[in-house]
Amino acid sequence: MSNTIAIVGRPNVGKSTLFNRLVGQRKAIMDNESGVTRDRHYGHGDWTEKYFTVIDTGGYVHNSDDIFENEINKQVKLAIDEADVILFMVDAEAGVHGLDQEFANVLRRYQSKKPIYLVANKADTNLRANGVGEFYALGLGVDEIYAISSANGHGTGELLDMIVTHFPEAGEEEPDSDIPKIAVVGRPNVGKSSLVNLLLGEDRSIVTDIAGTTRDSIATRYNAFGNEFMLVDTAGLRRKAKVSEDIEFYANMRSLRALEDCDVCIVMLDATRSIEAQDVNIIALADKNRKGIVILVNKWDLIEDKETNTAKEFEAKIMEKIAPIAYPPVVFISVLNKQRVLKAIETAIMVFQNKKRKIPTSLFNDTMLPLIAKYPPPIQKGKLVRIKYATQLPTHNPVFAFFCNLPQYVMASYTRYLENRIREEFDFSGVPIGIVFRKK
Repeated sequence: MSNTIAIVGRPNVGKSTLFNRLVGQRKAIMDNESGVTRDRHYGHGDWTEKYFTVIDTGGYVHNSDDIFENEINKQVKLAIDEADVILFMVDAEAGVHGLDQEFANVLRRYQSKKPIYLVANKADTNLRANGVGEFYALGLGVDEIYAISSANGHGTGELLDMIVTHFPEAGEEEPDSDIPKIAVVGRPNVGKSSLVNLLLGEDRSIVTDIAGTTRDSIATRYNAFGNEFMLVDTAGLRRKAKVSEDIEFYANMRSLRALEDCDVCIVMLDATRSIEAQDVNIIALADKNRKGIVILVNKWDLIEDKETNTAKEFEAKIMEKIAPIAYPPVVFISVLNKQRVLKAIETAIMVFQNKKRKIPTSLFNDTMLPLIAKYPPPIQKGKLVRIKYATQLPTHNPVFAFFCNLPQYVMASYTRYLENRIREEFDFSGVPIGIVFRKK
């Protein structure tokens, strides 16, 4: 990864606010509560025609009562290792803090390896800006302390002017923009982060038994079966009535945005809890947004006394609950035991390829017109509908147009018949299909 900036420091000094400013959008959750950010969070920005990647990190803590302490600190050190430039952020309002001293000791081992900038945030007044000299006591040997306000942008231009001098290459604008996105969504604590970590072979997201551990949507490049795509881990989606605080609200919003922005949704269920109302809502939302859908039933290893038909019966129950949505494939997995995990991602890639599939017009007509002749649209109000021609439209999702004399008299039941025949003849598993009727 080239042209990479890591923003590090203790909790609640404004790292996520600066991250959002550098990437030009509110990607990271900001709150006055300490310790909101936990995982590494990536975004892209530019300055003077140089493009870069920014990594937001959780606040470094030491000997605290935060149960996430070790995992957050591990994520911070991974970000430092990845970065070309390190921004060590401190709080000009609060002054030198014991945790700043602790973290300065951690950073000393990197002094000879990569540039470190000491950034005093919240320097909104002249008094605070003039008082940042006290941070020289951290002993990092920096030539200058950059007094900034990440909230209003004061001083960030001068800081960026210095940072980009370390980037010999112009970098790549939005390097991930053209890569397909597969988002892992579901209720809290169904195993989304565990699945992503297992696939990536690293602890990309913090995993605990506590529901709501993941807050931001974490996107990472992933290559499997000869395909490269973005794998997006999301916070657990709760019903609005269950969202009790601002941080949960914004985590929910980030997850919904990840669902809206992706190409394929992997919807994870907990086998021990079967399919619940919120699972149905998530699948319906993915269908409404015309996303490819794969349903993963995790924790299948915890189902005891399984018989030959147990999985079929479980799948039938899912299909009954999500009806009339009938196209998502269902894969039973165990992240803990690494069972059928690659099958799950292979299915998601297959669904993405189905989403892009274009059927030649001649083949489509040769296949569908005989089926229509065998079972034509029912007569409505004495009107006989004749379908003469059909084609796939050049749309992002599969949409098929049927040209006929009286499109207004085609019944919904006949539309479902055509969809079922299309799915039988062509592989559109996991993909919503659109059907329109037009006047010939």
